[in-house]
Amino acid sequence: MANLLVVEDEQSLLRTLRYNLSRAGHEVRLCTDGKRALEMVRENPPDLMLLDLMLPGMDGLEVCRHIRREVVMPAVRRVPILVLTARDAEVDKVVGLEVGADDYMTKPFSMHELMARVKALLRRSEMSTVPADQSFQFTSGDVQVDVAAHRAVFRGQPLHLKPREFDLLAYFLRHVGQVLTRERLLRNVWGYEFAGDTRTVDVHVRWLRGKIEPNPAAPTRIETVRGVGYLFSG
Repeated sequence: MANLLVVEDEQSLLRTLRYNLSRAGHEVRLCTDGKRALEMVRENPPDLMLLDLMLPGMDGLEVCRHIRREVVMPAVRRVPILVLTARDAEVDKVVGLEVGADDYMTKPFSMHELMARVKALLRRSEMSTVPADQSFQFTSGDVQVDVAAHRAVFRGQPLHLKPREFDLLAYFLRHVGQVLTRERLLRNVWGYEFAGDTRTVDVHVRWLRGKIEPNPAAPTRIETVRGVGYLFSG
């Protein structure tokens, strides 16, 4: 059973989400206001947060920004966030990911898919929790990742990555020289058991290239294999 926080000001949807998530065995807390949601996360960090973008007081994007910038409580900063949005523009989805959301769903959505996304994010969060006495370090050229310490280094300098960027880079470094399909990356980095939106992968690859490629427009580390996926050549 997971502790979930659902932040949504549409009452009918809020009731539907509470019913389905509770029926799946989760403990569900509800909130309809952005500022109060931020307070609730700091009081008791949930295992997963479902966050609507259009909220009174403070919108979902700003809530997400505050959570990812949290300094005092690292547990708050690491809370997985599934954004719920009525907007369908590509730029809105990308902005949600840019401010730190782990995934997004555009309304209206099927409850079956939402439950699958929730399950995937919770499983991924559990998988990323590494015991402190274990060390999983991967190196390729001048890029290093320490999974246990959640630290990435590029050319001797700390590499500041969003949570999913870090997971993606670590997966690439585990599979240097292998062609990885977008579907495989969704399954193993995002934890999806179904066909998700592969554009999410492309967005995160683009961000990674901007941080470790000498020329992101002509990448030599993370190469695109047309029609298939990506190859990390180190």
